[in-house]
Amino acid sequence: MIAKAGVLGAGQMGSGIAHVLAAREIEVVLFDIVESQLENAVGGIAKNLDRQAQKGKLDEGDIPAILARISTTTAMADLGDCDLAIEAVTEREKLKLDIFRQLDEVVKKDAILASNTSSIPITRIGAVTGRPDKVIGMHFMNPVPVMKLVEVIRGLATSDETFDATCALIAKLGKEKAVSSDYPGFIVNRILIPMINEAAFALFEGVASAEDIDKGMMLGTNQPMGPLTLADFIGLDTCLAIMEVLY
Repeated sequence: MIAKAGVLGAGQMGSGIAHVLAAREIEVVLFDIVESQLENAVGGIAKNLDRQAQKGKLDEGDIPAILARISTTTAMADLGDCDLAIEAVTEREKLKLDIFRQLDEVVKKDAILASNTSSIPITRIGAVTGRPDKVIGMHFMNPVPVMKLVEVIRGLATSDETFDATCALIAKLGKEKAVSSDYPGFIVNRILIPMINEAAFALFEGVASAEDIDKGMMLGTNQPMGPLTLADFIGLDTCLAIMEVLY
């Protein structure tokens, strides 16, 4: 049973993951190397909770208890007694591998180590730890409190026990899972990122304006936003990082 979780990275994804965990009565330790980023993350979570309450999706009286379940730290050692650690830092392989090496040393040995990577092979991440059977991919979609999907990716060594515990957590969070084999880009980004790249080529080659490319895909294929708008929303640096992994 996962009662306490560490989240590494207090950016948009990490703060969103912390939000949904705490809302489902899981104690959260949010880690980042920048104190101001942690402060911004907690402030952002509070605003999002208020927004949910105004929309009737959350009881306003529950907000203080949810926020009280989130603690912050700039010391990775404070994640030591977590049952699960979810890495949600920038999509750079070297950085993620370094973090998993450190996590393996500081987090208790029976804990699950998960990555929110959107493209980097989980087998490769697990291989730098002494517990590859307990390493798994949990790819949340952005914005985390709103989007229902979590991709689950098993590395070659990921155990059934780790997989089952992860799936149980996803169900507890009120999310739906899609299980992917450990191929670069998994399901969503293997399909999405080449589409975004093709939209960029269409703009570059003068096929149409950015507005008409997005309108064509929104109204012609029933997507809620066009690929170029979505690329900006994801972040062009992240799109490029995923494209390089796919390449």
